[in-house]
Amino acid sequence: MSAEQAVGEEAGDAGMSEAQRVVLERCLRALRDAGNDSETLAALLLITRFCPAGRMDRATLRRVFEAVGFSLPNRLLVSAATGGGQCPPGVLLSLGVSLLAGFSADPELAAHPQLINKVSLLLDLLAGRCDWTQASQGSQNQAREGQGAEELRSEGLDPAWQNQGSCESELSSAREPESSAVPGQNLGRPDRDAQQSSEAQAQCGQRHVDQSQQRGENARPAEPAHKSSKRTEPGGDVEETRESQTDPEQALVLDCYEALWGVCGSAGGPAVLLSRGAVPALCQAYVQNQALSRERALPLLGQLLSGPTRTAAWQKHAAQLSDLLARRVQEFCQAPDLHRVELCAGLLQFLPPPGGAPLSDGLKESVTVLWGGLRPLIQARISPAQLGSVLVLSACMLDLCGWAPLGSTQISCLLVNRACVEIRMGLEEPPGTVLAEAQQQTLTACYRILEAALEQACSLGLSQDPAQPQRTDAGLSRQQSRQLFGVLEEAFSAIVYYLQQVTPSCYGDPFIFATVRALCAWLAEETSCLREEVTALLPFLIGYAREQLQGARGDQGQADRPASDSAQGSGWPGEDALRFLLPALCHLTAEDGPRGVLLSLGTPVLLTDFLSRGWKRLQGGRGTRGALGDPGMETACSALLNIVVTEPSAVRTDACFSSLLSLLTDALCALLHKPHLLVLAANFCTLGLLIGRLRPGPAGPDGEPGQQRFFSAALRFLGRALCADPVGLGPAQLSPGFSERWDEVCELWRLGLQALAGCVDVLPWLPGLAREGGWLGDVLALLGSCTALPDPDTQGALQAALTALALRCPLCRGEILAVTRSGTGGVLPSMAELQRALTAGPLGFSKAED
Repeated sequence: MSAEQAVGEEAGDAGMSEAQRVVLERCLRALRDAGNDSETLAALLLITRFCPAGRMDRATLRRVFEAVGFSLPNRLLVSAATGGGQCPPGVLLSLGVSLLAGFSADPELAAHPQLINKVSLLLDLLAGRCDWTQASQGSQNQAREGQGAEELRSEGLDPAWQNQGSCESELSSAREPESSAVPGQNLGRPDRDAQQSSEAQAQCGQRHVDQSQQRGENARPAEPAHKSSKRTEPGGDVEETRESQTDPEQALVLDCYEALWGVCGSAGGPAVLLSRGAVPALCQAYVQNQALSRERALPLLGQLLSGPTRTAAWQKHAAQLSDLLARRVQEFCQAPDLHRVELCAGLLQFLPPPGGAPLSDGLKESVTVLWGGLRPLIQARISPAQLGSVLVLSACMLDLCGWAPLGSTQISCLLVNRACVEIRMGLEEPPGTVLAEAQQQTLTACYRILEAALEQACSLGLSQDPAQPQRTDAGLSRQQSRQLFGVLEEAFSAIVYYLQQVTPSCYGDPFIFATVRALCAWLAEETSCLREEVTALLPFLIGYAREQLQGARGDQGQADRPASDSAQGSGWPGEDALRFLLPALCHLTAEDGPRGVLLSLGTPVLLTDFLSRGWKRLQGGRGTRGALGDPGMETACSALLNIVVTEPSAVRTDACFSSLLSLLTDALCALLHKPHLLVLAANFCTLGLLIGRLRPGPAGPDGEPGQQRFFSAALRFLGRALCADPVGLGPAQLSPGFSERWDEVCELWRLGLQALAGCVDVLPWLPGLAREGGWLGDVLALLGSCTALPDPDTQGALQAALTALALRCPLCRGEILAVTRSGTGGVLPSMAELQRALTAGPLGFSKAED
């Protein structure tokens, strides 16, 4: 099929008549065969006349580009900068920018270096930093134009082009074929008055290209009727309608925004705009109330601030964005209540990302003022759709700065209550009810409000248990606290009901992920309520977490991040569902009923797989999180510790614990050289010792090589916690590496020593390893030279390990006796249980005990 036939068919699909298609084809041929720039401009004008707004397809646009390329708009811009030719600079500038706007409708052309090079110029025009719309007069204008020409020369363009003939006369003659247009159809823009006709027709250029079809209609603002602009001043609506057909400056501004939208929609476009200074330029255009800044600059800024460039934009241009937010907040608070509801959605994109740098004083003030404007809306009786916008903005504010700026505790409770009511109304529908996308977004925001309420309740010590004390700074009475937990329980009951209906085919739905996350936040703090319902839901939760971990199905999208951040990922692909569930598993594995269900669902295998993946990531050292450790792995170890301690028969029979012990062996040997991962090493050491006590392996004098590797690493780790007083005889000190994290590892370290004592009872070769490896000698030297240990629990843990060695190994017993009787026994004589073991005879080795 020829290009002409393709254009004809696509034009027909666009709704053009046969006569229009014929004329369009003639115009395209005339453009292709144009012998000079005047003929090219005339042909371009005719094309815009016979291809109405929104009807130029990509094939036609490509043919236009192949005929003129970027050389024509380049020469037009150069001539506008130098003042050459017989046309005013404003006309040349408008023509050049209009062509760029038309070409930007094609994503490939929008990413072309020649168009990218014009981004700075377009931004300067919008921000009012350069003005070529007037003829060059005086030295000041000449200097400005020379500067613009120099910019174009730096891009490899030739500013020496002189326009041939008079643009006005050529474009006036180009208007003559208007009578050939099909009667009754408006094929171009309405005629302007006679004085402005030729300039306006030239300026229209390629502006009628339907760029929304090329880059997506949702990504850019809609064109107002007749290109009118409506500016909303704070406190009311002030309409300033200026039709672009009679305003060349506004037409130029429209073309600049069209071209920038095209670049933004191309691959890597947002990053290009950010690097070329789009954020400060657009902020300046809005603050200075430049033409169409509200209708065009704000949506484009919003696009830059809602994608991957959001964090970088705030890091680079925090001052300008803070000023912009302050102005937007001021307008929001001065608007009437109903109009304020409509502005809620527009404010979301201009909030800084949560979790970044601390808020400046200016941002804190803006946040406080914004909460003040939201309070009446939280209290108002408004429609569900309007309330949804309020709740979404409130959730983003909580992500950003928490509850403190909201001030009133009563308003906070009312916000939580309204969120709970929305959840119940949305989720307590009959099975099979499909939630609309807008309703899902509202419910996701409600989930975040509930999560924030749980965090606040825990930080303030709120509880519905009368036996627990309640702090007085919570601002709530006991009755109010019980009422708050009551509405939360009802909301989470609705969440459980909804999740009971979810089938595996829906596991990839982002809203399901958001709902699971919200429930996990509740279960992490509260498992006594809804216990039977939660236990019955465990098969779904474990199955969903396993599916996400192993298959990584779906895009967690709106749920694995704060409500205000739609672009930043969580950093743990496919693992987020299980990560949110881990704190709840720590509670549930401590209870008999839920623990039995979890074992039947293969939860230990799931947790082992999770630890294996996490360890591989830490070994690779990918990203900052890998260097700082993985709290999720520590939480998974806590859940496994509960299972190992309470279910010894499962540990002996389930093969996954053998695989887990192999993983712990390899990991602990490496963690000895990673002091920044001390807490994880303590978890791995203690968990491995407890498993080793229950799975001693085949009987033998030396044990398996893997066992010896693990226990050698465990003894080295346990021996590093304490050191002698460097001054002389005094109490033992915590070693430098352990002192900073002692609160986190002390219980694990003591439990590890107790588990070591149990392993001595079932592993005949372990006492020899402890003696020959130096652990026993180091401990005895420490205890013999110190007057006290850090605390009684630490002394009790060491005594348990030494007592087991004394009872099972005559050689160990002899070494301990020698230090005790030397007269410098330190704290050894005060260990009563150890002294009784030293006076008793050695015992034989027994089998592993529960």
